[in-house]
Amino acid sequence: MLFWILIGLVIIQRLVELRVAKRNEQKLRARGAFEAGASHYPYMVAMHTAFFISLMAEVLLTDRPLSPIWPVLLAVFLTMQVLRVWCLASLGEYWNTKIIILPGANVVRRGPYKWLKHPNYVIVTTELLVLPLIFQAYLTAAVFMVLNAWMLSVRIPAEERALREATDYSERFGLGNSRT
Repeated sequence: MLFWILIGLVIIQRLVELRVAKRNEQKLRARGAFEAGASHYPYMVAMHTAFFISLMAEVLLTDRPLSPIWPVLLAVFLTMQVLRVWCLASLGEYWNTKIIILPGANVVRRGPYKWLKHPNYVIVTTELLVLPLIFQAYLTAAVFMVLNAWMLSVRIPAEERALREATDYSERFGLGNSRT
């Protein structure tokens, strides 16, 4: 029962986030924003969709009990949800599932972005590990850790390159010359 409640809530959360992202994208595009890294975005969506399918399949097919440390894992997962909301609130209209860049914008350096350049990626990575571990879905955890590492190895450089070229990213993070 916990599985279906948790999965249902997470899927609803992701759908709401996609709606917020679409609204933010429309607002920013109206102000001259562009999308960077568009070629990898469908793969990222497919990966996250496959994660939920894999998790549901593994949990249903293996019928394992909850992890003996599930309360700790659930607490970590719930903490990630609070941090996720903090990221979204800190970025405001700049938050998106796509890499949407508004040329000339000042990069956000508040909330968790004061300390980390990409806190949301840390959160997503933690979720992709902890959620399957709650239900002892070890194959899903392992496969999607690898896929997520690959995705981030493509996404983060694309995002940073676009931010360096079109915003004050380099100046805000002390990376030398900006817009080069």
